[in-house]
Amino acid sequence: MVVDGSSDDTVDRLFHALADATRRDILRRCVRGELSVSRLAAAYPMSFAAVQKHVTVLERAGLVTKERRGREQLVRTDPAAVGRARRALDELESAWRARVDRMSGLLADDAGRDTGPAASAPDGNTRKGPDR
Repeated sequence: MVVDGSSDDTVDRLFHALADATRRDILRRCVRGELSVSRLAAAYPMSFAAVQKHVTVLERAGLVTKERRGREQLVRTDPAAVGRARRALDELESAWRARVDRMSGLLADDAGRDTGPAASAPDGNTRKGPDR
């Protein structure tokens, strides 16, 4: 699937990043404003290095940007990347709705063929009319 000219790898990285609850939480926290990695790490029951790895996954997916200011690394959510994720989901929804519509059409056509005047009754006899 291609979203906004993005490759499958880009979309895969995006959804891989969003697949983890901690990364989604980091993303939500950084939407409100930029936070340092050390401040983010204080919010989770894991090591600083583990939080740093989560931030790196988000950064590779383009969901956050990191900027060094002095000794701090500040993390900020990229709203455009969140929009790309939404558009990717919209495209998936559209593709699946089209598939379901095609299947519904095929089932309706198939059902229409089975209800003609010579269609078999449940007992296996051929129907000839209203009073048989």
